[in-house]
Amino acid sequence: MSSEVTLSYGYGVSAIPLLGETIGANLRRVAAAHPDGEALVDVPTSRRWTYAVFDAETDMLARGLIAVGLAAGDRVGIWAPNCAEWVQLQYATAKAGIILVNINPAYRSHELSYALRQSGVRILVSAERFKTSDYRAMIGEVRPDLAALEDAIFIGTPQWDALFEAGQAVAADGDLLAEREASLSFDDPINIQYTSGTTGFPKGATLSHHNILNNALFIGEDTPSSWNAWRWQRWAWATPPNACTWRPSTPASGRRSAPRSPACRACGTGSRSWRWSWNRRG
Repeated sequence: MSSEVTLSYGYGVSAIPLLGETIGANLRRVAAAHPDGEALVDVPTSRRWTYAVFDAETDMLARGLIAVGLAAGDRVGIWAPNCAEWVQLQYATAKAGIILVNINPAYRSHELSYALRQSGVRILVSAERFKTSDYRAMIGEVRPDLAALEDAIFIGTPQWDALFEAGQAVAADGDLLAEREASLSFDDPINIQYTSGTTGFPKGATLSHHNILNNALFIGEDTPSSWNAWRWQRWAWATPPNACTWRPSTPASGRRSAPRSPACRACGTGSRSWRWSWNRRG
């Protein structure tokens, strides 16, 4: 019997053509068409990025990740509540072919240890703390048992800034990022998201550029085309509405995604206490 493994590929018929490109290629295309369009807003810090600036900064971060020795297919973890750096890292890892592993901000030490060990994270990017959780102390607690974990980088510290500086330093030595991106396929795995693990250990679900990009596309397609004719109402959420506004890179359709709550990527920090409602004006 042959030991050769053949990949299966399932797909369905769609009336809307799917985007057959990597996340990095999609962002570059949109940034070229709408360089001054607003891509990301971080309300708590009053920071804003146009598509052109966001594309350039994530290029620099991607080069920094390559410069520190991360290869395509390596795992980088992100352990943080909703923040602009989270979005920057998602795009940068995608451009560099690195798989971003999302760690639930509500995890306790044993859950953090399991996810990092099971996914084989080499570098963990983390907030320093969240609510009552001291992330620095918790990482220090589990790190001796994680042979694959080489470094922990904390957002807002010189360690985080050093990644951008490393990217800037290697930019003059030929474009390593362009070489890396040329080797990528939109079917490559780019993200691991863990299930809740209600009846057992969490399971890591692997997503590709194709999965994430087209999911964003259809979210955009479900948003009304005339933004000024509609409004979002946010009701009864437990946490303040101070999260980033993240718009998927699909402005070619003339549509935008809605603002996200603080629970959007915080897995349980208020996700049961809010909802969106369409309300037509006039």
